[in-house]
Amino acid sequence: MSNAIQVRGLKKNYGSHGVLKGLDLQIKAGEIFALLGVNGAGKTTALECMEGLRKYDSGMVAVNGKMGIQLQSASLSAHIKPMEAVKLFAKWNKAKPDYGMLDALSIKEMEKKQYFQLSTGQKRRLHLALALISDPDIIFLDEPTAGLDVEGRLSLHEQIRKLKSRGKTIVLASHDMAEVETLCDRIAILNDGNIVFCGTASELTDKVGKKYFIHIKTQQGNNTFETDNIEDTLLSLLGELKRKGAHVLDIKVDRGTLEQHFIEMARRAEE
Repeated sequence: MSNAIQVRGLKKNYGSHGVLKGLDLQIKAGEIFALLGVNGAGKTTALECMEGLRKYDSGMVAVNGKMGIQLQSASLSAHIKPMEAVKLFAKWNKAKPDYGMLDALSIKEMEKKQYFQLSTGQKRRLHLALALISDPDIIFLDEPTAGLDVEGRLSLHEQIRKLKSRGKTIVLASHDMAEVETLCDRIAILNDGNIVFCGTASELTDKVGKKYFIHIKTQQGNNTFETDNIEDTLLSLLGELKRKGAHVLDIKVDRGTLEQHFIEMARRAEE
């Protein structure tokens, strides 16, 4: 499989602070690739260098194909309507709108609203539609599901899988471990300007383990429990709370944050 993006020895400094310290990376054509990192790890800088939005000090970036970019923080004129934005971007790119794609992202359903009236999920879908106007080969998505509800996340995940089925290369930046494990073929983790892991989701799971976090809210407050076995731990916790007469108000189960997994990986390295 050919490379859609190849990065060699990429370095970027802000003054005396080295953000990228000789990054080497290959992203294959047609794969969903996740670039992860805690705040300050150099993730956004690395993406911007690959996208051509930021100059780097040394190294090489080779991109094989047309790019479409959905930025983490993006905005349009407050009073522009979604279809007006679509037509404007289509004109800039000398392309015709793909109405099938617009229907799939439910853009026409919001055509009577102005940009400032859109929900976070609607804005995310619109930004993705604008990134796809030129029918790019490589699509950059920076925290695409941040701020979305469960339904919005699932809908966007479905669209990402459809893009992959059409042979598109997708470079995804996220803090959500469960999201990248579900979507991505390969994952790279940045820490302090260097890649500390690169491999498949299953290889990452083998490295950090199948640790889950159970968050339980009761009238007495919030508590978080770590476990490798959701069913047994949850049944045990609920039984204990029932015996104590505690009323459960909410339960949430997740794979934890990237920061938590970094702490665990660092602890294991020290041991």
